[in-house]
Amino acid sequence: MQKKIAFKYRNRCRKLIKSMYKFRYEYLLLLPIIIFFILFNYIPMFGATIAFKEFNFKLGIFKSPWIGFYNFRRLFGSISFMQVFLNTIIISFLKIIFCFPAPIILALIINEIESIKLKKFFQTVSYMPYFFSWVIIAIIIEELLSPSHGVVNYIISLFGKEPIYFLTEAGMFRGIIIVSALWQSVGWGTIIYLAAITGIDTVQYEAAYIDGATRFQIIRRIIIPSILPVISIMLILTLGGIMNAGFEQIFNLYNPMVYKTGDIIDTYVYRIGLVDFNYSYATAVNLFKNTIGFVLLFSTNIVVRKLGEGENALW
Repeated sequence: MQKKIAFKYRNRCRKLIKSMYKFRYEYLLLLPIIIFFILFNYIPMFGATIAFKEFNFKLGIFKSPWIGFYNFRRLFGSISFMQVFLNTIIISFLKIIFCFPAPIILALIINEIESIKLKKFFQTVSYMPYFFSWVIIAIIIEELLSPSHGVVNYIISLFGKEPIYFLTEAGMFRGIIIVSALWQSVGWGTIIYLAAITGIDTVQYEAAYIDGATRFQIIRRIIIPSILPVISIMLILTLGGIMNAGFEQIFNLYNPMVYKTGDIIDTYVYRIGLVDFNYSYATAVNLFKNTIGFVLLFSTNIVVRKLGEGENALW
């Protein structure tokens, strides 16, 4: 029995080696990506152990004393963390509500445009902001909303109103975050759904026209069901990253005046870890965030698999 198992194992190894040699050039192209993930995603995982230690620079990661779940008890007992956690959940859910369906709707609208030139124009204009860094976008937003020379406050002053300090108003900050995120990401997301729509068999359209279907009925009965697997996968990935509310965006726009509604886990970890040098506690917070994201990713995939009989699941 053991000889049979060893024989099968050797055969599988030979087949794997032959396959790798056959596609050696493809594997060479893949090698830089593998090295990147090993260096920046897997090796840093060893550093997560400092969440359970009282980290000391002189002693290093491995020699620092263990303190168990002290940082996690401190985390759950912190009022400031609970506020940050709530902000993260609220901002992420608002982004899902407004930013997730927007590319789908825009893709359906662009698909209905008959002029190819006009279609390309709207595509280019919509996804161009995606290539701007959040530093540039933050500068644009600050200029537009400036109380002294911003366009928005200039229009407000025409109606005899006092200028509004948008970026220092805690109640308005989340709205600014959602609008700017929508403007920056909607075009890029549209490309994915337009590609899915392009892959639909044109025979289905012809059959629908022969049956006398309206354009709205074609969208409802053919296009949306056809791109549903893509929508499901994007939803799984979005919900899996629900704890990532957008560090770069918020970091470049927020200030102490809006911490109450705009401070999220990532910006909190930045201040605690890199500003206050409390690395162990910051690591514990980030580890807790990633654990929730991991659970949500698997849970969403299971739900989608059950509802769609495995057809629309990620794995």
